[in-house]
Amino acid sequence: MFRRGTAIIAVSAIAGVALAACGSGKGDSSSGSGIVVGTTDKVVSIDPAASYDNGSMNVQTQVFQYLLNYPEGSTELTPDAADKCDYDTPTTYVCTIKPGLKFANGHDLTASDVAFSYKRIVTIADPSGPSSLLGAMKSVEATDDKTVTFTLNAANDQTFPQILVTSAGPIVDEETYPADKVLDDDAAVKANGFSGPYTIAKYSKNQLAEFKANPDYQGTYGKATTDKVTMKYYAKAENLKLDIKNKDIDVAFRSLTPTDIADLDKTKGLKVFTGAGGELRYITFNLTTMPGDNKEQKRAIRQAMAASVDRAELSKQVYKNTYTPAYSMVPNGQAGATEPFKDVYGETPDKAKAKKFLDDAGVKAPVTIKLQYNPDHYGSSSDQEYNAVKRQLEASGLFKVDLQSTEWVTYSEEYNADAYPVFQLGWFPDFPDADNYLSPFLAPYDTKKKVNGNFTNSHYNDQATEFADPTMTKLLDDERTDSDKASREATLKEIQDRVASQVPYLPLLTGSQVAIGVDGIKGIDKTLDASFKFRFTSLSK
Repeated sequence: MFRRGTAIIAVSAIAGVALAACGSGKGDSSSGSGIVVGTTDKVVSIDPAASYDNGSMNVQTQVFQYLLNYPEGSTELTPDAADKCDYDTPTTYVCTIKPGLKFANGHDLTASDVAFSYKRIVTIADPSGPSSLLGAMKSVEATDDKTVTFTLNAANDQTFPQILVTSAGPIVDEETYPADKVLDDDAAVKANGFSGPYTIAKYSKNQLAEFKANPDYQGTYGKATTDKVTMKYYAKAENLKLDIKNKDIDVAFRSLTPTDIADLDKTKGLKVFTGAGGELRYITFNLTTMPGDNKEQKRAIRQAMAASVDRAELSKQVYKNTYTPAYSMVPNGQAGATEPFKDVYGETPDKAKAKKFLDDAGVKAPVTIKLQYNPDHYGSSSDQEYNAVKRQLEASGLFKVDLQSTEWVTYSEEYNADAYPVFQLGWFPDFPDADNYLSPFLAPYDTKKKVNGNFTNSHYNDQATEFADPTMTKLLDDERTDSDKASREATLKEIQDRVASQVPYLPLLTGSQVAIGVDGIKGIDKTLDASFKFRFTSLSK
């Protein structure tokens, strides 16, 4: 378990169009002038206040400093812009800033910039931003140029130091970023308020971004070994595959299909790298609109579905074993992870068990399930995945599935508007701790008072509904504030058991990080670690 906060952390110690459409053309990767990385991930915003996604995080990882960060190959928090961070009292977390830090535009980076960065995320509260990550923060103040103090809502919070490394953690220049609105990408690039290992030399949103090493960077990652790294964005995975197969780019990172990865693994001159997993694929139930005449019937339907899916088939047939079965919302490999869905529902479909759940609750079969999935945000194999889920559920004779799909721009709005009774979501963790697979899904919130806590809008633990769960709230509070490893892991197990019993979510699969590199590219394996940050500073050739 990662025990945070009580120890002193001291200096010792991540829609493409034109380019994606043409999809090829030799350039920087063969000229010796840098490294070209290809991706299908879209950038929502460079501004940390308006983004909470992989594509934006990948850019932010390269150009912003954080108070703390994870060094290459480690999940041990170490100083980045901070000189040290520690709990001053059980509810105050204090960081001292390194002397002499500057943004690339020449402005000083001080504690005032740090406090400003966190305050504006909360103030702006952009729907696409990470303000929900700062729920533990009561206030933040710069007490002098080198000292910033966070006042927290709960004593001895074991997860807050890790929040400083997430999408909520980049430090922006208060002289160039507005306090109450989002800075657009072109303005952010022009302002050059970056203090990370790279700055942005050229930028065409979701087409091309050219990163140049920042010689003044002082932080966790150390000096960049490659002076220029270019990120090329693709609208379609097949064009990304074509360019890496032809070696027109140096690295392909997110998101190739399992079939493409298997094919590229056989291609001379290329190597497939896999790293620590953590991505979760799961089904979400809107507890207020899903089928069932009452709370008990709704639960029985969810339990019957849990006993009817075949994760091993999804893993093998759809994802070619690039994903593995998930029997908890906390994937294997995370400290405290258990497999309660396997214990309760079994590894393989059990029709008799599923039928008993329905019979005991007085639910008449077949149950019609309106199941929605997204074809473009969670990878092109989502179509195969959810058609397989439909077939598995209907094979039990207990369900009739009305399967529909919607593009992400509409999808993300509609599931938040209660349009989908049962629907697909995915999760890529903010930091490597079991709590990050639990609190974002299970924390209390109130739809009537517009108090957010559960980003899925499942209405689980919604204080305005009958699905409020004070027991779960207490368990979450307990594990977040428990510094004893054994005790905390016991609480984490109890939480996972409760989720398996209630089934507000149905975990299906967890996946590894995958990147493909041409021969001669070094460092890919070093950055595919459990911190889930793809660092350009690791790459060289």
